[in-house]
Amino acid sequence: MTSFRRRLRRPVFLGPSAAVLVLAAAGCSATGSPASITVPTPVPEVAAYCGALHKELPETVAGQNRDDSGPRSVLTASWGDGAIVLRCGVDRPAKMDDPMAKGTEADGVNWLLEQPEDAGPRFTTTYRKAYVEVTLSSAYAHDASPLAAFAPAVRKTVPDSV
Repeated sequence: MTSFRRRLRRPVFLGPSAAVLVLAAAGCSATGSPASITVPTPVPEVAAYCGALHKELPETVAGQNRDDSGPRSVLTASWGDGAIVLRCGVDRPAKMDDPMAKGTEADGVNWLLEQPEDAGPRFTTTYRKAYVEVTLSSAYAHDASPLAAFAPAVRKTVPDSV
């Protein structure tokens, strides 16, 4: 049962629901980047922060142009045909309760690192009033530098929670 569960969890960066898993399985492309993006459903206060963030997001990240290849929403954005995907208003990752969890800091914004099996890294902001998730394709497996492009917008629009 564990190996079956693990196979289904590969695209978990899209969210925890069964519907999301179906969308993720159907939407994976040969390049390893997500072709389908699930829009989060945050509470109104968090959605307001996300709307402000959306207006401040950069047009290019790590040399990739913004294309918003997923559904049109102020809660999602993408660059490089889905090689870099941002979702704002996601749920707090359970991994944040793990004292051994890994994290990084990029220009004043702290990020939790999760490395899904056979996928690129997923980062989620910590200590912010809205959780912002950035998923990178496997091409960025050892490169967190795209996070620096998001730091000014996150700092400006999503207040610290501590």
